[in-house]
Amino acid sequence: MPMTTSAAPVGRWLALAIAVIVADQLTKAAVLTAFRPGEELPLLPFLSLVLTFNRGAAFSFLAGADGWQRWLFATIAVAAAVFIVWLLKRGGNRLYCLGLALILGGAIGNLIDRLWLGQVVDFVLLHWRGWTYPAFNVADSAITVGAVLLILDSFRQRRADAPAAP
Repeated sequence: MPMTTSAAPVGRWLALAIAVIVADQLTKAAVLTAFRPGEELPLLPFLSLVLTFNRGAAFSFLAGADGWQRWLFATIAVAAAVFIVWLLKRGGNRLYCLGLALILGGAIGNLIDRLWLGQVVDFVLLHWRGWTYPAFNVADSAITVGAVLLILDSFRQRRADAPAAP
């Protein structure tokens, strides 16, 4: 069972989520201003900036649908955000709350794009010798790091709950 936290730590985690949202939206605004769709700026042999749009979810899941997916993913993001805020209010250790705050900020960052643009702005492109990873953004990165932290925390929790060896 997670330990409880006071209102101050919850505010700290919400502030982190807001920082992720601000960073996400500022970087997307900069890319939207500086690039045309499909325009690419190589930075390193394996990293480029490129303006792309994703009407679907991760890895363009349902991107080709008729538009209903916008509202489906927006509804999922709102429900996830409400649930994550509830979890943060319940409290937990730092790793757990950090993971939740990063996921919350990322989910809301992409939600803003869906509601205002009808699609998510992506701009970080990883590639190597003909291989290309789907473009992503700051929000996607925060969600991924947050999920990894929650997985790590679950292993820590499981180890702490394990019965002592005889």
